[in-house]
Amino acid sequence: MAERAGESTTVAIVGAGFSGICMAIKLRRAGIPFTVLEKAARVGGVWRDNTYPGAACDIPSHLYSYSFEPSHDWARKYGQQPEIESYVDHCARKYRVHEHIRFGHEAEGADFDEATGRWRISISGGGELEARFLVAATGQLSLPADPKVPGLDAFDGKVFHSARWDHDYDLNGKRVAVVGTGASAIQFVPKIAPRVERMHIFQRSAPYVLPKPDRPYTPLEKYLYRHFPALLAVSRTRQYAYHEMRVVPLTKGRGLSLLHRSWERYMHSQVKDERLRELLTPDYPIGCKRVLISNDWYPAVTRPDVELVPAGLTDVRADRVTAADGTEREVDTIIFGTGFATKDFLAPMAIRGRDGRELHELWSARGGAEAYLGIAVSGFPNLFILYGPNTNLGHNSIIYMLESQTDYVLEAIRHAGAYGAKWLDVRPEAQDEFNREIHKRLSGTVWQAGCDSWYVTERGKNTNNWPSFTFEYRRRTRYFDPVHYEASGVPQPEAVAA
Repeated sequence: MAERAGESTTVAIVGAGFSGICMAIKLRRAGIPFTVLEKAARVGGVWRDNTYPGAACDIPSHLYSYSFEPSHDWARKYGQQPEIESYVDHCARKYRVHEHIRFGHEAEGADFDEATGRWRISISGGGELEARFLVAATGQLSLPADPKVPGLDAFDGKVFHSARWDHDYDLNGKRVAVVGTGASAIQFVPKIAPRVERMHIFQRSAPYVLPKPDRPYTPLEKYLYRHFPALLAVSRTRQYAYHEMRVVPLTKGRGLSLLHRSWERYMHSQVKDERLRELLTPDYPIGCKRVLISNDWYPAVTRPDVELVPAGLTDVRADRVTAADGTEREVDTIIFGTGFATKDFLAPMAIRGRDGRELHELWSARGGAEAYLGIAVSGFPNLFILYGPNTNLGHNSIIYMLESQTDYVLEAIRHAGAYGAKWLDVRPEAQDEFNREIHKRLSGTVWQAGCDSWYVTERGKNTNNWPSFTFEYRRRTRYFDPVHYEASGVPQPEAVAA
C-alpha cells in the first residue's frame, strides 16, 4: 500500500502527468515504495488541464506513447486531448499506480535535511510528507503564463486562459479578442471562429505553420495494428526515425532553406490576400521558435469575420482592448493563448537543499535553470527532475526523453540502496562541465538566432532545449555513473569532469 500524506515514503513524486506516471510504473515494477502527490483530481497533467476546443498533439499517436505500452486504438494519426488523457489514465490503472496517488495534494515546497538525508515536503492545507528521494514531475508546461495587461481587472466581460478553458461560457455571438498566436491559439481559433460574431487576433509575432499530415485511422489499419503488433512497432520506429532527422536543420542549419520554401508555398496556397500574407510572415528564421502544424489555421484567419492585428495587447478598459499599434476594438471576451511559464521550472514550489539554499534563487543567480543531464542539481541531494532544463525537444517525442530520464533515476535510487548511501549529490564540476558543453552546442543552433522565444531567458540563456539527437541523450543516461556524484556514507570515487 502507498503511504498517506503526512507519513513517510521512499520516493515522493510530484505530478501525475506523463512523466510522473512513467516514474511510478517503473518504481512499482522495481518494488520501491513511493507516493505521488497530485494537486488535481485526475491524472493527465497538461493533457488534463488543456481542454480547449481542438486541443491535440503535434507528434504522431504511435510515437507519443510509452514504449512499454503501445496502443493500437488511436482514432487518428495525431492524438486529440480526450484520447491522450484517457491513455495516461489507462496506464495508471493497468499498472496499478492509482492506489499510490494522493489526489488534491499540492506540493508547496520541500526542504532537505542533510543529517537524515530526507526531504520534508509541505502540502497545501498543512500536511507534510517525508521522503528519501524527491522526483519533480511537474514538467515545463504546467504553469499558464497570464499576461499582466493594464486595466484587465476593470474589464466587464469574460476573461480566461486557454489552459483554463471555461466550457460553461457561451461564445456564440460574442466579440472575442484572442491574445497570442502560439501552439494553443492555432488549434482553438479555427474551432471557435465559426461560432463568434467577430474575432480579433492580437499577434506580437507570426508563427511558421506547416500542414499537419493528420487523418483518422481506417478500421482495417486498426485491425492490423491490433492483431499484428509488429506492424505497430514498425510504425513507431519509422515515425521515430523520420522525426529524429528533423534535428539536423534545427541544430546544424542544413535544410532550413528547404523548410522555409515548404512553408512559403503552403502559406501562399492558403492565403491569397497579399497584405494578410505580409502580416502572417515571421521576421525571424524558421525554427527559431516552435514550428507549428495545422490544416485550418490559415483558412481561419482569412475568414471575413476574423481580424489579425499585428501587435500585442497593451491596455484594457471596461468594454474594449487596445493594441500596441493603437488598434482599439470593443469586445465581450478575452482569451489568452499565451502559453506557459516554461522557464520557471518547479515553480511555484520553494525547494531548499543543503545549507538552506533555495533552488530558484540559485538558478536566478546563474541566469536561468540548469541541471546535470537536465535531471540533478548540485546542492540538492536525492532530488531528480523529469523534463527538466535543456531536455525539451523541437523535433521528436518527449516521451522518449522521459523514459530515458526515469530509467536513469531508477538506477540512481537502486545505487543508493545497494551501497547504503544516505544521499547522492551531483558534483558541481560535473554539472558545470555538462552545462558548458550544452550551451556551446546550443550557440550554433537556430534557436539562438535572436528571436524572442519561450526557449530563451531575457538574459539569452536557452534553458529548455536539448541540442542533439534523442538517441545521444539516451546513451548518456543509460547508466548511472556514481563518479559524477558525492555520496554520503560510502567511499568517494575520484571526481572527474562530466
